[in-house]
Amino acid sequence: MKRNEMMENCMNFQTSVELPAGMPSVSHADHILLMGSCFAENIGRQLMDAGFQLDLNPFGILYNPLSVSSALREIIRNKEYNKQDLFAYKDLWHSPMHHGSFSAFTPEETLHTVNSRLHHAHKKLPELNWLMVTMGTAYVYKQKESGQVVANCHQLPESHFLRYRLSVEEIVEDYTALITEMSALNPDLKWLFTVSPIRHIRDGMHANQLSKSTLLLAIDRLQQLFPERVFYFPSYEIILDELRDYRFYADDMLHPSPLAIRYLWERFSETFFSLETKQVIVAVQGIRRDLAHKPFHPESEAYQRFLGQIVLKIERLIGKYPYLDFQKETELCHMRLNP
Repeated sequence: MKRNEMMENCMNFQTSVELPAGMPSVSHADHILLMGSCFAENIGRQLMDAGFQLDLNPFGILYNPLSVSSALREIIRNKEYNKQDLFAYKDLWHSPMHHGSFSAFTPEETLHTVNSRLHHAHKKLPELNWLMVTMGTAYVYKQKESGQVVANCHQLPESHFLRYRLSVEEIVEDYTALITEMSALNPDLKWLFTVSPIRHIRDGMHANQLSKSTLLLAIDRLQQLFPERVFYFPSYEIILDELRDYRFYADDMLHPSPLAIRYLWERFSETFFSLETKQVIVAVQGIRRDLAHKPFHPESEAYQRFLGQIVLKIERLIGKYPYLDFQKETELCHMRLNP
């Protein structure tokens, strides 16, 4: 045996994370709601690009477990926000329950965005198959005046808030009640929890580890309480153990790089997607890639035939999987076919 072959057989330069076995599959027929930290945004964008039916962060990015659970309860109640729920600061109107992307120059603009997203999420609740929650930190900011745990401080002075770390028991008690409530509304709903690998280093690396450990222990307890309903995907462990190298991080050395996100997507696909689902993803991405092609001569007969072939591919795919949404792609094809 050659030396190189011996090294390949004997040496492994990566610590592999064991993926959970026997997980329920995720398919394009499923309706998915994703909530939580910016890591939920990363996976959500991948699912969206792959043609899945989903609602991504109807409150914007949320970092702590209590903000996510509060947002979900407001979705259940179909809360209607009004001006009294907002506050003005630095020329913008904000909701303490929402990410800054919802803030606007007038309360009417903020309320329109907040309420339209919330009501849409409420409408979809009965048909949800998966609720995917990414927890980022166990630290919360409680507003001193109202006693409310806020989702976003919107750059208000820190003196307005009390900051502390949730306990495992607080998280488990809160989510036990929430999962039970949502199960009564939707008995088939499955929960997938992940912990964001993005490190929160404000209090130092040790405090970050304590925070992440709190989240991991709480999710583990919930899995024990709801073994048929609650699942966990080890995104945190995959980034920290399989990709244990700073070349897999962005310039801030805290957020995963695009390469790391793609790798994590591959591991997610291994865990949740059937062969058929993977084939549908390839077909969806192929159609979108073809449409992204910019021709030198868009009026040419060759390009018109090319567009006609894309329309046929879409029709065949929808004929087999009628729940796929190609409305935008179809409209774009017809617009280019009839300039």
